[in-house]
Amino acid sequence: MSAFNDIRDYVAIPRVLSLRLSPDGSRLISAVQSLKADGTSYGTALWAIPAGGREGEPYRLTRSAKGEGGAVFTDAGDVLFTSARPDPAVKDSTDEVASLWLLPREGGEARQVATRPGGIGAVRTAGDVVVFAADVLDGEADTEEERRKARKDAGISAVLFEGYPVRYWDHDLGPGRPRLFAGRLGEDRLEDVRDLTPDAGEALRESGFELTPDGATVIATWRTYLPKGEWRTDLVAIDVATGERRVLLSEDRHDFTGPLAISPDGRRVACSRERFTGLDVSARSELWIADLATGQGRAYAPDLFPAAVEWAPDSSAVYLAADHQGRRPVFRVPVAEPGEVTRLTRDDASYAALAVSADGHALYALRSGVGIVPGPARIDVATGEAADVPSPAPRPEVPGTLTEISATADDGTTIRGWLVLPEHASADAPAPFLLWIHGGPVASWNDWQWRWQAWIMAAHGYAVLMPDPCLSTGYGQEMIDRGWGNWGPRTQADLDAIVDVALARDDIDAERIGAMGGSYGGYMANWLAGHSDRYKAIVTHASLWNLDQFAGTTDAAMFWQREFGEPGSERYSLLSPHNSLDKITTPLLVIHGDKDYRVPIGEALRLWWDLRRTEVDAKFLYFPDENHWILKPGNAVAWYETVLAFLAQHVLGEEWKRPESVA
Repeated sequence: MSAFNDIRDYVAIPRVLSLRLSPDGSRLISAVQSLKADGTSYGTALWAIPAGGREGEPYRLTRSAKGEGGAVFTDAGDVLFTSARPDPAVKDSTDEVASLWLLPREGGEARQVATRPGGIGAVRTAGDVVVFAADVLDGEADTEEERRKARKDAGISAVLFEGYPVRYWDHDLGPGRPRLFAGRLGEDRLEDVRDLTPDAGEALRESGFELTPDGATVIATWRTYLPKGEWRTDLVAIDVATGERRVLLSEDRHDFTGPLAISPDGRRVACSRERFTGLDVSARSELWIADLATGQGRAYAPDLFPAAVEWAPDSSAVYLAADHQGRRPVFRVPVAEPGEVTRLTRDDASYAALAVSADGHALYALRSGVGIVPGPARIDVATGEAADVPSPAPRPEVPGTLTEISATADDGTTIRGWLVLPEHASADAPAPFLLWIHGGPVASWNDWQWRWQAWIMAAHGYAVLMPDPCLSTGYGQEMIDRGWGNWGPRTQADLDAIVDVALARDDIDAERIGAMGGSYGGYMANWLAGHSDRYKAIVTHASLWNLDQFAGTTDAAMFWQREFGEPGSERYSLLSPHNSLDKITTPLLVIHGDKDYRVPIGEALRLWWDLRRTEVDAKFLYFPDENHWILKPGNAVAWYETVLAFLAQHVLGEEWKRPESVA
């Protein structure tokens, strides 16, 4: 028995979330998420991992009920992190928001070094300079605590908006707005803390920022708000001493976004340059490297969408992790020769959280894949060989095999994907089949999935196909262009082609098949329900149903309307799944969370009401406290058990058994 047979065992697997390398290269720091003792939620803790050839096992650094995260190293090797744990130095301290803490390199107790009434978010440091983000009510930062208390005492939750957006992902925006603060590390506290961006307004929403190696300048993404609810993301340079701000990178109908990395010599910044989409302009992201003094820059590594960047120690090249053919390899991109891109890693893994050793001989990264649980690894820069290093969390063995398959679509394009097969699938015992459609849609099945875990399905006997159809990343711009503005028909044709190849295998049962998708994959699940009768059951999670309704209620309507136009235009009517309601006969399991602001609950409610007016066998699994994904361990158990029960009924032909985990 593996951890994938019992879903309760699966949700209890610890998860490595991040990776940072100390300045001297002696150790790595990871935030590790694990199930709390009561089994109802997760907590995080920081772990140290010996590096640089040093022997030893990972060991836990922090332990608190509130958990810790956001760890960065100071130049001295101390660890700065954020946590909402109470301060033992303050009597009756009951902090509700995250403060900044310092854990000395030599060990001992962590001490609180900075706090803000609205909490502290991301942190960066260089020398003795520390810059952090914090949520602040409009007005003077010095009166923040009194104004928050007055609002709370008066029972006021109202927020008056004069712009867009008003909420993001799963939370309401306001009343505070993010700003950047700077200070210097003192003996016991962060000293000389000052507000660097008192006039930021909404410009630092979802901002990324980095600090130059000399601690003199912050490079940050900065939203410039435009008419009709649009915005553009620029890159700005902020002087730490004076707060003076200058625009570094700005271009009409383009965004300059993360990942951000500043060269060790302090002369250049690497980031992502993304063009605005349009009715006939598809999504495109490219590595952009610019001079910090002049702002002059250019594109590098065409067709590689940046996922992570890290500079070589001599500032001569950038290491880039980017989707490629169902993997996420690391590439070396020299600055002097923008056309010379070399693939460094050659395995089937996906890499993230890159960190280079001071001597430049090794890269450390989180290594994962469809069949590889994330964990730390060391990449030899000379050879590209990757070797796992001891992980704070165990890597369970997956219960089956992973096979790569491909097909030729009707227009001649090669469509590839991963096929997860259960251990005992054979010609004598063919496995029932599930098509899993990824979200995005500009994305790829190339990494470990904690939320949608195909190996759980394999442990219960299913083969799972995870294809990359049109709009998938890692196959060049043409693959995205093929599906732009043509979501349903083009994607279905690609899916049909590779499903045909999978079903032709003798170890797969071509009669017992189902389809599942979430987000954009949920859109396609709904589309397939109205345009195909080959599937015995369809699971649609966080799905788009009525595109005209969705267009103005999602939390980022401008991105949507760039591709589809104003609500009511022809593209909506052609591609909206709800227009094919009368063609749906396949049983449907509808799943949605009420805190989903990316695809609001109205989509599921409308779909569920429309299905009530048909004779389709359907069920609605509703999560009042979840967002776009199902994250709480108990709810994850309910999700998997309900999906498996629904598939058992309609794909396997078994009697419906209501899971005990759902009301």
